[in-house]
Amino acid sequence: MLDIGPGDEVLVPSLTYIATATCVSLVGAEPVFVDVEPDHWCVDMASLEAARTPRTKAVIAVHLFGQMCDATLVEWCAQHNIAYIEDAAQAHGAVAENGTKAGGVGDLACFSFFPSKNLAVGGEGGMMVTRREDLAARMDALVNHGRDARLESHELGSNLRMSEVTAAIGRVQLKRLDQWLVRRREIATRFSSAFAELEGITVPSIRPGTHHAWHQYCLLVEHPAHLQEHLDAAGIDSRIYYATPCHRQQVYAQHPQHRSALPVTDDIAARLVAIPVHHQLNDAEVQRIVDAVVTSVQV
Repeated sequence: MLDIGPGDEVLVPSLTYIATATCVSLVGAEPVFVDVEPDHWCVDMASLEAARTPRTKAVIAVHLFGQMCDATLVEWCAQHNIAYIEDAAQAHGAVAENGTKAGGVGDLACFSFFPSKNLAVGGEGGMMVTRREDLAARMDALVNHGRDARLESHELGSNLRMSEVTAAIGRVQLKRLDQWLVRRREIATRFSSAFAELEGITVPSIRPGTHHAWHQYCLLVEHPAHLQEHLDAAGIDSRIYYATPCHRQQVYAQHPQHRSALPVTDDIAARLVAIPVHHQLNDAEVQRIVDAVVTSVQV
């Protein structure tokens, strides 16, 4: 879409799902890994600036767990003629400080419809969106074999079309997304209130003026294995996101940053424990989760 390829660099956070980085490698460009903020866990502006070179073509900013990225990133990208790609895979319905929803902040954005996401359309796949008129027609063509309205192919594309069935499911779910997010935010508020004073546990913070989408509710825990064992004994699922940062995974064993230090990422990667925050949890289930986390620090 943005003519990124060999010789180009794309800045990506290492604390994210691996696809954020491998999509850069798949087009022959070089992912350059940057650190995240210690409080909101999205791309850190100072780390971005330190990593910027004349070869930097874009930044993929992940709205991690549903948290909107720093709003100053828009101006920074414009100032340096760098494309802003939103990884909004976890951010359906998140809202920035100026009222813009995730997907409408950068040059283009990608959403995921993996079954665990806030909006899942009953299957897999995802959605790509743009607010730039100059990208919209090309985007429409690339997902349909590079064809125009006369069905003539002008460039290489592929069959990335969504089926009508999944689109129909998605349109119905979209009407319910706002009320689902209200419930997720209610649950997150309940959790943060209950866990705020627990020793060894730090609750997630929300960027001022934004609305978090709470795809995941992650606690920063001093002893994650202990918490997970306690939750498992109580029949409550939990996951660590993301225990191995992207730059340290074997797919990037030959990357020049494979052993590089990213201080915040290295510190928190194996300590972020996600607990259930699904909108269909009832009050009794939420209380059971609260009780299990609270009692975990007492044993």
